Amino acid sequence: MRNVLFLLFLYVGGLLYAQQAVTYKQVSDISYRQTGDEYALGRCKLDVYYSEDKKDCPVVVWFHGGGLTGGGKFIPQELKDCGLVVVAVNYRLIPKVDISKCIDDAAAAVAWTFREIAKFGGDTTKLYVSGHSAGGYLTNMVGLDKHWLQKYGVDADQIAGLIPFSGQAISHFAYREQKGISPLQATIDEYAPLFYVRPDAPPMILITGDRELELYGRYEENAYFWRMLKLVGHQNTHLYELDGYDHGAMAAPSFYILKKFIEKQQAK
Repeated sequence: MRNVLFLLFLYVGGLLYAQQAVTYKQVSDISYRQTGDEYALGRCKLDVYYSEDKKDCPVVVWFHGGGLTGGGKFIPQELKDCGLVVVAVNYRLIPKVDISKCIDDAAAAVAWTFREIAKFGGDTTKLYVSGHSAGGYLTNMVGLDKHWLQKYGVDADQIAGLIPFSGQAISHFAYREQKGISPLQATIDEYAPLFYVRPDAPPMILITGDRELELYGRYEENAYFWRMLKLVGHQNTHLYELDGYDHGAMAAPSFYILKKFIEKQQAK
């Protein structure tokens, strides 16, 4: 019995030492564009958060929110110290550019990640794209409309999963505002993720806040998005509504769903 307890002590001690030995590092303001005007070169940068002790890690490309008109890159606290490589992206903003530049920047950043992330211990076969609000919209667009990533030599179907947090499924309200369209006038055109529903898209986890507290009917947008993906034959789409959480507050608990989804995917 004493020998068993001693071996158990050594095993637990070894696990604790291994956990303590893992260190994380952040490299900031890496340019993912090498050409362009002053605004593009200054804005198109990303941060990488990674472990110096791990290899072949799952990767999350994270797009911040801010209505496509504001906000800045950050590494979400909920994604730190949990075995993930995290890429936090800045992109150009409306009204300094039109919406196509916002989406193109998102695609360029994802393409950069596919090319470079192995240097930071990331595995490109485990690359997930996520973001909150405007970031969720960009996630949807680069994952569903394949032409954005094709421009950079990447097939969107290489993405292991799309996890938008309260992302727009119709055309983004900032884009509609530029065209003089009310935020409450629904529009579906080439800048609507709904326009590109297809059965062969990457796995999708759609998360929103409480339908009574969300922004501009965001839950109903995502519920219709989910239904249309199902109807065209997409086999791996899931919809979560977080009761009691408004548009801003829903982000924090959504990271639990994101991490559990990645764990499940990696276990397959």
